[in-house]
Amino acid sequence: MDFGLVLQTDPPATAVVDLMRRAERCGFRYGWTFDSAVLWQEPFVIYSRVLEHTERLVVGPMVTNPSTRSPEVTASTFATLNDMYGNRTVCGIGRGDSAMRVAGRKPNTLATLSEAMRVIRDLAEGRETDIDGTLLRLPWVRDGRLPVWMAAYGPKALALAGREADGFILQLADPFLTEWMIKAVRAAAADAGRDPSSVTICVAAPAYVGEDLAHAREQCRWFGGMVGNHVADLVSRYGEHSGVVPEALTAYITRRQGYDYSHHGRAGNPSTDFVPDEIVDRFCLLGPVEAHRERLEHLRELGVDQFAVYAMHDAKEATIDAYGEHLVPALG
Repeated sequence: MDFGLVLQTDPPATAVVDLMRRAERCGFRYGWTFDSAVLWQEPFVIYSRVLEHTERLVVGPMVTNPSTRSPEVTASTFATLNDMYGNRTVCGIGRGDSAMRVAGRKPNTLATLSEAMRVIRDLAEGRETDIDGTLLRLPWVRDGRLPVWMAAYGPKALALAGREADGFILQLADPFLTEWMIKAVRAAAADAGRDPSSVTICVAAPAYVGEDLAHAREQCRWFGGMVGNHVADLVSRYGEHSGVVPEALTAYITRRQGYDYSHHGRAGNPSTDFVPDEIVDRFCLLGPVEAHRERLEHLRELGVDQFAVYAMHDAKEATIDAYGEHLVPALG
């Protein structure tokens, strides 16, 4: 199992770089950031600095979207980083949540996302591709490689990830839901004539190592609210008791009363009071090292290839170090 670190690009950018360097020293292979231009600093600028100050770390957004950057700009940015630092990027992409909604826009359609994944991958890897009837190619790309990993929750999105993405990003660490979603992605891959095992599975969730479980829950409760934004979309589309989406994912948002993106992804987010302890415990990894090890072993048995640690809490360094000392060597 690989390990990744997920950060917000809060200023100063040097702090993000330092934490990514710490993660690499602790054996983490991936460095991810949020990508929402209004809420945080520009991640691709910071990626260049992270790549310069690390040796092996692979960096990318968790996740970008097809609209706040046009696909050809996204592809060129990744290809430039790869040319400078040697194919050490990954494109995490989804329909768009905070980046779109903060600007008053709706998330992208799956059709738009599908088109963007094709265009970004083709251009970043040096192939000619069609954009609205115009053939384009980045003529300076040589030996480019860019895996495109798609974030998804709902049935149609999971099917698209299985058919077209190089990897699947699941932003929660509940084993029951993880198993259900991995099966959906792999079934779609098989139906499309792909090798299901060729789709990399990345589970991303907050991890907090410590004995004070009540404190850890409060530091990570924000995550249930973030996931709830996507779940609310699914409920509006399919209904809470449709049977299309497991009720283990949908039931907890019945008390959701809206969401303030100014606190998005942050400990103490007042928009996440509706998230019960049970959901925090199911979606996140909390407690002593052994509790993390047990959950990670379970996730690995389900086919998870990477666990990415969201570290938006008051124990970033301690959690990174604990993973580096106890979990990366045991599970990596």
